[in-house]
Amino acid sequence: MTKCQGLGLLALSSMFSPPQSQQCSSSGDGRRVCQSSSVQTAFFYVSLYLVAIAQSGHKPCVQAFGADQFDVMDPGESSSRSSFFNWWYLGICASGTVTVALMSYVQDNVGWGVGFGVPCMVMLLALVVFLLGTRTYRFYDGGPGGAHGEATGTFSGVGKAVTAWRESWRRGGGGGSVEVEHGECAESAVLAGEVRGLARLVPIWAACLLYGVVFAQPPTLFTKQAATLDRRIGSSSSSSFQVPPAALQSFLGVSIVPCVLLYDRVLVPVARRVTGVASGITALQRIGTGIALSLVMLVVAALVETKRLSTARDAGVVDGPGAAVPMSLWWILPQYLLLGAADVFAMVGMQEFFYDQVPGALKSLGLALYLSVIGVGSFISSFLISAIDGVTRRNGGTSWIADDLNRGHLDYFYLLLAALTVLDLLAYIYFSTSYIYRTKVVNVH
Repeated sequence: MTKCQGLGLLALSSMFSPPQSQQCSSSGDGRRVCQSSSVQTAFFYVSLYLVAIAQSGHKPCVQAFGADQFDVMDPGESSSRSSFFNWWYLGICASGTVTVALMSYVQDNVGWGVGFGVPCMVMLLALVVFLLGTRTYRFYDGGPGGAHGEATGTFSGVGKAVTAWRESWRRGGGGGSVEVEHGECAESAVLAGEVRGLARLVPIWAACLLYGVVFAQPPTLFTKQAATLDRRIGSSSSSSFQVPPAALQSFLGVSIVPCVLLYDRVLVPVARRVTGVASGITALQRIGTGIALSLVMLVVAALVETKRLSTARDAGVVDGPGAAVPMSLWWILPQYLLLGAADVFAMVGMQEFFYDQVPGALKSLGLALYLSVIGVGSFISSFLISAIDGVTRRNGGTSWIADDLNRGHLDYFYLLLAALTVLDLLAYIYFSTSYIYRTKVVNVH
């Protein structure tokens, strides 16, 4: 509901703009440019933060609730639950690709009020559909190991678990095992075990962070790289259409949708017959495959950038800021498609793994861990870019990531990420091979 409110307020902030509160001027091409008042700007940012807060509560919880509709102890339903994460990600990516294409056109050609209003109405419709399905939802009972666990809040459960772990550690004289029987002692022992289980997730989570760094590149450096290319589509310059650089991100969705279908309908059945595992391969194996694919993508991106820089030098546009490099945009397409394929393995694998390996009452927290990989990875990417920029500019040098990419060395940056990914993959293999699953992997009978 909060998300509907935030989107509605965004639409209102775009529609209602008192003329007397604006400062207008004429731009160089004759257009009239108006600046919004500080009140309208504040209203706009409040609306954005409402949407962000709603996302933080909505995204991990609704996905956990959907996965909870499957019984993990039933081989058939366990296989269906693994497919659920595939279809969930397919739906998110497909709808996102369509939305970016349609809403960007509506916002540019119709108006921002309608552009924000349509998603608001769609969210209201989704809320109605969700409420209509209330009678069909499956709820589980049970203790900390159940599908939902006790009827306590997430933070309350974490607090109890940490307290129980400290008590167990104190009684055991530094972490030794303590024999308990019934009542509160038995419950404390179970909760203490859950904390130790959460601690075992930390190395896997940390090893996934570099993938979050790679995931942050399409809307930033990939887009900047694409902006320098010849993006015209058409037989002649007069009838050609120039593709916006940011629109190339839709190729991630174009890659993800068929890859999910191929994975779920072809690769899983084949792997299931070989491994005997209901999901085909384990979640950790799936994440590792995604990290390996991201390594291949980074090498390809570095080679494409090397080719782009060579073409810019040969065409004499290195010292012409804003000049298009005579190189087709299709050269950059493989790195988008490879990253989309990597997402099908790594991102969906992380969703399934962190959901499955946390206690029953903390399923949404597990999915929040997966989302935090993306968020923390973006912060690490920003820090890494700033650090490299500062080091390479030292003593009058040229930054690898210069404003004019034709004078920089983005290929070196991609190769550095590739080298870090190799080290990260080795660390991930070490931690994943020694990891003991919290719940037994369901085999096909």
